Amino acid sequence: MEIKDKYMKKADTEKQQLACALQKQGCGGCPMLALPYEEQLRKKQKKIKKLLGNFGKPQPIIGMENPWHYRNKAISTFTYVKGRQVKSGIYAQGTHWVIPVETCLLHQPVLDEAIEAVRKAVREFKYPVYDEDKKTGLVRHILVRHSLSEDQVLAVLVTASPVLPGAKAFGKRVRQLCPKITTFIQNINERSTSTVLGYKEKTLYGKGYIQDTLCGIRFRISGSSFYQINPVQTEILYRTAIEAAELDKNQTVLDAYCGVGTIGLSAASRAKKVIGVERNKSAVRCAWENAKENGIQNARFLCADATDFIRKMAARGERVDVVFMDPPRAGSTPEFLQAVSAMRPEKIVYVSCNPETQKRDLELLTKEGWQVKLIQGVDMFPHTEGIETVVSLGRK
Repeated sequence: MEIKDKYMKKADTEKQQLACALQKQGCGGCPMLALPYEEQLRKKQKKIKKLLGNFGKPQPIIGMENPWHYRNKAISTFTYVKGRQVKSGIYAQGTHWVIPVETCLLHQPVLDEAIEAVRKAVREFKYPVYDEDKKTGLVRHILVRHSLSEDQVLAVLVTASPVLPGAKAFGKRVRQLCPKITTFIQNINERSTSTVLGYKEKTLYGKGYIQDTLCGIRFRISGSSFYQINPVQTEILYRTAIEAAELDKNQTVLDAYCGVGTIGLSAASRAKKVIGVERNKSAVRCAWENAKENGIQNARFLCADATDFIRKMAARGERVDVVFMDPPRAGSTPEFLQAVSAMRPEKIVYVSCNPETQKRDLELLTKEGWQVKLIQGVDMFPHTEGIETVVSLGRK
């Protein structure tokens, strides 16, 4: 495959030639960093062809013009170094040893600034770092998210206890150190778990969320919301999926695994009606708020298991014209795919972050009488092995 030169204009920089110091310490976040970006795209295209090529000819993968500093979310874990000096960073690959991180080539730079602001305030307020083995201490993690359209940051301090001494003063100090942090949250995670966020939280200042614009739609982003980490490529991904659906304002669309409604709301202006289904209650609430915020009246969102919901629709003789599905890495289930087939939509548009499980699901769908019409890879995660693919299917 021939990779277009436009992906190399900004990619062949000095960054590509420099070894990242974090890699030498055991960070496994960018396993393809040493490869020129052109070669990364070739390898990913080869993998797509190997996994999905039996279903049809994959289109050339869509890469980034500037594959650096694209991440709009970062998580940093607190640790002590050299005695009691407070640092934060990421776990070394396969361990619970924290590598201190000041900057990352993949983060939006303001994320590193926001993390440093919280870290500095923690030092000033002398909050003790949580020790996983002894189950003592207070501060566990920092989670930060950035809105590219608004240039705002949401910051979350994860603590092991609901008691944060001087919380209001601490929040004010963080804002002084990084004014782009427009909302600051304390999340309480008292469990002994590797999961970052707990179930309870307090907003120390701001609205508790930030907003970002994607495909012309404004979305609320909270600390726990699912939201794609690469906003530039996400627009390409969603537009590819929506164009593959060939909507003309006459179709009823089902957005399965809809999250906060990103795909469904982006498609709403081209559809007659959009139905979003999602198990996560907070995500469904955000989806309704997002629809209201954008004045979208032809979309509704339901909190339900997607498989059960579709089975009941099919049993009632109801149908939709197009199904968008964007399942987690584990892919979908035979029950879901059989339920979709029983409802007999005109098209299925399958967005996946794991072409291996997508291959498994496509094998089942083709046995159910579906035919792959488009296979399009999008490089959402440069310098990593991650691949997103859009596959559209129609009836044979």
